[in-house]
Formats: sequence, structure tokens, C-alpha cells
Amino acid sequence: MRKNIVAGNWKMNKTLQEGVALAKELNEALAADKPNCDVVICTPFIHLASVTPIVDSAVIGVGAENCADKVSGAYTGEVSAEMVASTGAQYVILGHSERRSYYGETVEILEEKVKLALANNLTPIFCIGEVLEERQAEKQNEVVAAQLASVFTLSAEDFSKIILAYEPVWAIGTGLTATPEQAQDIHAYIRSLIAEKYGNEVADNCSILYGGSCKPSNAKELFAKPDVDGGLIGGAALKVADFKGIIDAFK
Repeated sequence: MRKNIVAGNWKMNKTLQEGVALAKELNEALAADKPNCDVVICTPFIHLASVTPIVDSAVIGVGAENCADKVSGAYTGEVSAEMVASTGAQYVILGHSERRSYYGETVEILEEKVKLALANNLTPIFCIGEVLEERQAEKQNEVVAAQLASVFTLSAEDFSKIILAYEPVWAIGTGLTATPEQAQDIHAYIRSLIAEKYGNEVADNCSILYGGSCKPSNAKELFAKPDVDGGLIGGAALKVADFKGIIDAFK
């Protein structure tokens, strides 16, 4: 059966010292009150080697926010999947809308990143989702279908190792949130595409997270929908009380 997951994306926030303190605080909070779902924190690259050893890996998984589409070599400033894995991290966010829009990441680039992540035993949290104009034009279904091309070249076995995150780009950091019904509709559509490609069993076992201004006040309602398996959390992941409030939506 698929897992319920709450993953935090710290983005470009927190110094190393602040990040270590945040990870310790979350670790203590979840040690005192065990979560009823998988919990992942995805941190800036410089935090990974320091954060991974201080959290209880049975309770909190650690991931990167990106990795390179090359194995190694003269790529100044890049961090490879192998380097991420060498820190003890287990996850990597790929295809986030900010990477697509600010850094021009294409379907082809992301296909390479996914393959390299899997080759290094990292679990990709692969993001898809539409911008406001596409939602207003009712093109969200064709947008997510096109973005899934990066992962639909995988074998069924490899596809089964990834987590999907649907993020309505118009709802990230804007305070706008897809209604639970909107989230359910597109999550169900995404699952139907997986079933079409890989069969019902693979589709039923794929965790699809919602990412877009999810907070303690709306998490329970969103997560109650049958095809919403948790959240990829931005701003609310930077405060333990807020992040734990979302995690507790599964209690």
C-alpha cells in the first residue's frame, strides 16, 4: 500500500546553524509524539551532512532540494546525485516549479536527473503542476501529462520507487490553495495516467503529495481526499509547530 508522507522543502532558507537547530527541534518534537506518516525534510545542500546524523532516521528522512543532471566533472557549482547520497540523504526533490521557471529545467534535463537519483538509491520527489494562466484556461490536465514525460520513460519497477508531488504553481507562497475538491480531481487524474501507463497496481501504490500553501488549518481536509497522500510543504516547514500541525493531520 502507498505511504502517507509529509515532506518539508526548506528552499533557500536557514543558515547552517539555524538549520541544524530546526532539525534538532523537529527531531525532539517527533520523538515525544510519534508521527502517523512518513516525515521528510529537504534542506539546502550545505545542511545535508550536518542534519542527516542528528535526526532519528526511523522517524525523519532527509533529502536534497535538487541534484545535477551529470554524473561528475567540470560543472562548477553543481552537486551530483552521488554527492547527495554520500551525506546519508535518502531523498531528492526534482522538477520543482521554481527550478523549471527560474533555471529552465526541461523534460529532458529532469529525465536525466531522475535516472541519476535512482542510480544512487535516492527517492525522487518529482514535482508537476500548472501556473495560474494554465489553470484559468483549464489546461492543467495536459500540463501535468506533458511534465510526466520525464518519468514515464522509466520501467514500472523504477517508477514504483518515486514519489509524485502535484503543486498548483499559482498556490505556492501566495496564500491561495486549491480546494480539496480541486486537489482530489487532479490527483485522481494523475493516478489515472499512471494506471494507463503502468497498470492499476503501480498507480494504487504511488504516493501523490499536494504542494501549494498547505498549512495546519487546511491539511486535514486536503489529506482526507482519497488520492491525496500527504503534502510537500514550503513555508510551514520552517517552523516546527506549523510543520508538526500538518503532520498531525494524519492522526
